[in-house]
Amino acid sequence: MTTTTIDDVQKKVLQTLAGFDAPAGNKDLAQAAGLDGKEVTKAIKGLKLKGLVDSPVRCKYAVTPAGASEASD
Repeated sequence: MTTTTIDDVQKKVLQTLAGFDAPAGNKDLAQAAGLDGKEVTKAIKGLKLKGLVDSPVRCKYAVTPAGASEASD
């Protein structure tokens, strides 16, 4: 069980990222989630610190197993 708390923007970014088949960049996430790019950048930074998002490719992000369970909640 995760005791991590995430805000609404982080939750939306995480759920949007979980819907991608491959790692996605901030611009793609912002467009898909309907958010401002700066909001996505801030959310990604917070999600990375919490271990919910990883960066397998430079400037692209993917959901970690912990993030996948958080996104499905």
